[in-house]
Amino acid sequence: MKTLGTHNYYVYIMTNKIKTVLYTGVTNDLKSRLYWHQHPEAIDRSFTSKFKYFYLIYFEHFDDIETAIRREKQIKGWTREKKETLITEFNSDWKFLNEEIE
Repeated sequence: MKTLGTHNYYVYIMTNKIKTVLYTGVTNDLKSRLYWHQHPEAIDRSFTSKFKYFYLIYFEHFDDIETAIRREKQIKGWTREKKETLITEFNSDWKFLNEEIE
C-alpha cells in the first residue's frame, strides 16, 4: 500500500491527428496509457482504432482516485466548446504532449 499523498492519478484528453475527436479518460499511469492508446490493436479493435485518438493534448494530476474520477466525469459532461477552452488554457497551441510524459 502506498503512503497517503504518493498516489498518482491523471485525467487526460486525447485527440486525433486533425483534432476533431476528443477523448477524456482517467489513469494511474499516464505513460503506459499513452502506449495503449497508440497501440490499440493489442486491447481494443473498435473505438480507439476507428477514431485514431493517439495524441495527448491535456492532463491534470491528482493524488486521490475519487477526485480524479469526479473530474473525469465532470469534463465528459461538458460541451465540446467548454472542453476546447480548458485545453486552450492549458495548451494554447494544442501541441501533442506525448513526448513530454516520462
